[in-house]
Amino acid sequence: MKRRLIDLRGQTPLLDIVSYGRSAPGSFTTAQLDLIARTARRTPEVMVKVSGGAHSLRGVGSHIGYISREGSLDVETDMGVGIHGRGLQKAVIENWDLDLDAHFPMARAVRETRKPPKLVHNLIFSMPSGTPPTKVLQAVRKLAQNEWALKHRYIMVLHTDAPHPHVHVVLKARSEQGPRLNIRKATLRDWRQQFATNLREFAVAANATERAVRGQSKSNVPDGIYRAERRGKSTYVRQRAKEVAAELDAAGDLTTEKGRETLRATRRAVDQGWGNVSFALARSGQRELALRIQQFVDGMRPPKTERELIADQMPRPIRSERDRTVLPCSSVREDGKKYLTVRGL
Repeated sequence: MKRRLIDLRGQTPLLDIVSYGRSAPGSFTTAQLDLIARTARRTPEVMVKVSGGAHSLRGVGSHIGYISREGSLDVETDMGVGIHGRGLQKAVIENWDLDLDAHFPMARAVRETRKPPKLVHNLIFSMPSGTPPTKVLQAVRKLAQNEWALKHRYIMVLHTDAPHPHVHVVLKARSEQGPRLNIRKATLRDWRQQFATNLREFAVAANATERAVRGQSKSNVPDGIYRAERRGKSTYVRQRAKEVAAELDAAGDLTTEKGRETLRATRRAVDQGWGNVSFALARSGQRELALRIQQFVDGMRPPKTERELIADQMPRPIRSERDRTVLPCSSVREDGKKYLTVRGL
């Protein structure tokens, strides 16, 4: 049986720390040591996400209009040409022969009463704030040339209007040779690795590991929900908050969720895996890296479900003396020193 950190829906984790921990002393490869060190240093993580995809020509045009800000931004094509202007959407649709792709699958879908396949995939490549935007664009450009050149048509545009620089990519689903591209978890994992490698080649610190390995439990939300949440207009987030508030008001605490124990079991596996890695490194004489790993694990936040994270942000009434929390206060004593007061949340 293959050794795994956690069963990520049948896919192999990027950093199989369990196997690393069982390796013989000194058996770590240079690539493994580099990945372990980057993760322990909390090197910025790349983000690659499928934000959706259009099933109709109208949907394709709408998304291209959105990412190009209705033609006001320069859009880079797979031919290395920059284009912009109001006729951008129509030009891409015609140049990619998407009208033909839309006609035949649509007719078959109507006969078989099923949803037509995607004409394009919408992708987002992102890095945390502070990353040079031009470097992000260069890294995505290199990945695109390696993965899709002469196979899938694509356009990309850099956005810098948010704190984190990101590149939107519209990728034609059907290749020039005919077969369609199906994006699976393994596909995204490979793209993340390439994206991070390209950034490092351009002198940008970047890493690509699973969230569970880093001690993170919060999953990405769909792009539409994320954008609505940023604007403060997410009905999904408001509804979830109302449900949590109602449960806290009625019972005083949240009921146990099925996913809670899964999160905790995953964390136990992560802790054990990192512990094995740290022990193996210390035994092979790399004590500084072993100590850094221990500090990294100690700094992980407790695993929590989405509902628990929402509950943490809500004010809760004091039910007993144990619910009192020490919070910093700006009060100053007569000797001029600040002190802490105890206030209930």
